[in-house]
Amino acid sequence: VQLQASGGGLVQAGGSLRLSCAASGRIFNNYGLGWFRQVAGKEREFVAAIRWSGGSAVSADSVKGRFTISRDNVKNTVYLQMNSLNTEDTAVYYCAVDAQGYGSKWFGTYDFWGQGTLVTVSS
Repeated sequence: VQLQASGGGLVQAGGSLRLSCAASGRIFNNYGLGWFRQVAGKEREFVAAIRWSGGSAVSADSVKGRFTISRDNVKNTVYLQMNSLNTEDTAVYYCAVDAQGYGSKWFGTYDFWGQGTLVTVSS
């Protein structure tokens, strides 16, 4: 599985961005797809995850009500819609696939990673 993340950029606080993660290769229905973010010097942080077959999604408390994860099985793409951004959301965002299943919030269980896309929120 190969993942290509895109959609990052510079946005003012209160603004919105939508990240995309295009997947190539075989994705099975039981796979989980997640978004993580990382700030230099800190551990990679869970943001949201969704089951590839749909119907289940989970997000971190810090982004609930602001970020929404979704997927398009036809396009083999996972999205992260980010609204009401604040400066604490500034980070490199990564998408990842967990071939063991859905729901893990620990980066160590994910098997495949995209290259990351930088999101910068200015005050």
